[in-house]
Amino acid sequence: MPAISFQSVSKTFPAGRGGTGEPLKALDNVSFDIEEGEFFGLLGPNGAGKTTLISILAGLARASQGRVLVQGHDVQRDFAQARRRLGVVPQELVFDPFFNVREALRFQSGYFGVKHNDAWIDELLDSLGLADKADANMRQLSGGMKRRVLVAQALVHKPPVIVLDEPTAGVDVELRQTLWQFIAKLNKQGHTVLLTTHYLEEAEALCSRIAMLKQGRVVALELKSASSNVLRFKIDSELPPFLAGKARITGRIVQFPAHNAHEVEQYLAAIREAGLHAEDIEIRKADLEDVFLDVMASGHATGSAAHKTTGQGAT
Repeated sequence: MPAISFQSVSKTFPAGRGGTGEPLKALDNVSFDIEEGEFFGLLGPNGAGKTTLISILAGLARASQGRVLVQGHDVQRDFAQARRRLGVVPQELVFDPFFNVREALRFQSGYFGVKHNDAWIDELLDSLGLADKADANMRQLSGGMKRRVLVAQALVHKPPVIVLDEPTAGVDVELRQTLWQFIAKLNKQGHTVLLTTHYLEEAEALCSRIAMLKQGRVVALELKSASSNVLRFKIDSELPPFLAGKARITGRIVQFPAHNAHEVEQYLAAIREAGLHAEDIEIRKADLEDVFLDVMASGHATGSAAHKTTGQGAT
């Protein structure tokens, strides 16, 4: 039985107030499974549907069609059992200003019927660098510390499935390292982790499988790393249009996807024929960012992205 199963999930938001505007289809027939114990990444540009999918999983929004199961429990028909198995860290900093950190965690425990778990709360506080803030009021905490409390609240009832929605957006390096060490430890202990992030290096380092969303549809699944190469060099002049259309350009740095030595030779020959001089030439293996940009540009999985679906209609 999968830890999470998205089965032909679609979500359409109605037209704006007064019937103006067109209905918005945020998710379009999304299907894939996340197995028990996986560290699974969900990627996509802003507006791709990631947060909408997480909201449906957490029971905060209702799918227009399809089903979502958490360890076999339907998130709509069996909400209490499904929600008990989930620990969700949202994007937004939501907190109760009337309690200190320890009190907030105890109240959160009570929502799930968990009592006498002070030892686990102490472990969370210590693991997330909050031990010296246990008696501090939530209003006194910095944004990074509030983010740590959100993570602790999501884990306070020891959920088998952990959902992290952009957990390190805008936080310092120390928190990112602390969080990932702790989450990786829980994953090794058998917890399933679903992560959405804009930090592609995080996804590549942490996740065993990755799905990519674009305009509410899964455009690549089971994508982890790329087998192709990238030709990278610096140049002082502007590329001719026929080359620029194939390149990723960042300031002076130009990068071309190159699947073999012949393509590398073709690009370099075209640069010479255009009267341009390339510096600091190197060839490296394509990383997740290269594949992500390629998939987002094309709208479908490339040859370097293994595309495997489970369930229905994931393409």
